[in-house]
Amino acid sequence: METRNFGRLGRISALTLGGGGIAGVWGTTDRAEAVATVHAALDAGITMLDLAPSYGADYESERAVGEALRSRPAPEVMITSKVQLPDGRFDDVPGRIRDSLRNSLDLIGRDHLDLFLLHTQLRPRDGSPAPDDIIGWDVYRDEVIGEFERLRADGLIRGWGITAAGHPAPIGDALRATPRPDAAQVVVNAMDLNGDMWVYGDRVRPANEEIVRVAGDNGVPVIGIRAVAAGSLTGALDRELDPRHPAAADFARAEPFRKLAAEFGETPAALAHRYALSVPGVATVVLGVKNRTELAECVAAEARGPLGADELRAIAALR
Repeated sequence: METRNFGRLGRISALTLGGGGIAGVWGTTDRAEAVATVHAALDAGITMLDLAPSYGADYESERAVGEALRSRPAPEVMITSKVQLPDGRFDDVPGRIRDSLRNSLDLIGRDHLDLFLLHTQLRPRDGSPAPDDIIGWDVYRDEVIGEFERLRADGLIRGWGITAAGHPAPIGDALRATPRPDAAQVVVNAMDLNGDMWVYGDRVRPANEEIVRVAGDNGVPVIGIRAVAAGSLTGALDRELDPRHPAAADFARAEPFRKLAAEFGETPAALAHRYALSVPGVATVVLGVKNRTELAECVAAEARGPLGADELRAIAALR
């Protein structure tokens, strides 16, 4: 598998195994299949596992990976996890961050994380309307970054990053600020669909391509997420959803993409992953696969290489 530059953390495989799929977020699986999928990902050359406490019931992504690595140690594989500050009450932010990290390390069975990500969106600095469950710039700058830097100094993390999927203005500020994140997770998919990650309605437009560019200009590696838009860019949704759910609406909107994939002789999922892998500035693409069959499809897509200029133009014309 191709490896790419991942900034101060070295090099990384073009594909990363995400924790959501193996934790049952994107359709049904079980622990045995999750563990087998982790082992298959390592065999395929994947060098990073992207987890979070919120992926699955009762920390399932971290529990599954912990079991996989205890049965087959892989000290060289990089592990990421995340901390969420979701409720708008930010008493003792450093304590909440450190407690979350300790719990993740205990479940995974590691003494440090390679990358620890803020899993909460940033509030616009201009005071424009925003949901309550995101954090303000001052909290991010003075408390979140400060604790991340202390954790790095203590050897508990090698680097830190942000989930760059919200209002583009504070994300841009974070990517330009000092100290900068060591990585940013950005929505990267063929139809530029943010789904339920977008909380601003029509008041603000997403700016994913601009965020990727700003990250690159400031030396922040990009981790591409939502390559298949929560299943909307696959052949069929693998879970029951209300028709009004963003992923269901996006699935209907993506019918022209599925027709184009058929014209190219690709499955929609394979084409979606090849597209994300072809976007300049993306260091690695996170897979939401839940089993070895889906993993094999993505690994085979990566092996076919980036899309050509004509294919990229055809996809761009669908937007």
